[in-house]
Amino acid sequence: MVTPSEAPLRALTPLEARVLGVLVEKQHTVPDTYPLSLNALQSGCNQKTARVPVMEASDADLLGVIDSLKHLHLLFEASGSRVARYEHNLGRVLGVPSQSVALLAVLMLRGPQTAAELRLNCERLHRFADISAVEGFLDELASKPPVKVVKLPRAPGEREARWAHLLCGEPVLPAYTAMAAGESAVPAGELAALRSEVSRLGEELAALRAELGAVKAELGLS
Repeated sequence: MVTPSEAPLRALTPLEARVLGVLVEKQHTVPDTYPLSLNALQSGCNQKTARVPVMEASDADLLGVIDSLKHLHLLFEASGSRVARYEHNLGRVLGVPSQSVALLAVLMLRGPQTAAELRLNCERLHRFADISAVEGFLDELASKPPVKVVKLPRAPGEREARWAHLLCGEPVLPAYTAMAAGESAVPAGELAALRSEVSRLGEELAALRAELGAVKAELGLS
């Protein structure tokens, strides 16, 4: 029999990832109201702070996502309540510890982050001793198949690289990553033409300076 953690997991939609991230977050930050009602889940998904990107999910949107996550065994409806309440099953399905669940949740909620940012933003979900502890769990998530996170190329001017989750498939990389990977932002032919133009303008400027110097000399100007 195939258990949930052994079943292949398809790429999640952004809203499915948001729902799971909210459930993990609220499990730790507001345990008295967890599992979450539909209204609480909607508020968590649509809140304006600590969310990248900001979303506007409707009741109908969330009910569809809840149904799809149930089929993936990633979400369950809690029993014993007059109001439907929902809880996640992310750690068991992915086969990862609670520390990794916390990191994935913050990545799903806030987008790519450095290890230092992840340590800070995970504070209420799991308190990591130091940045190296965060990096240890990230490295495990990045190396153990199926790979769940990726370290992005470092942005120009930044000292640290950012990490992104892969639960929604390959992340959309900003333009700087192409340059970091060694790809020119300008086609080679166009770049050569620009360099030639710069060289020509430099020669014209030098010639103008020489002519100006000669005119000054004839007029007796210093």
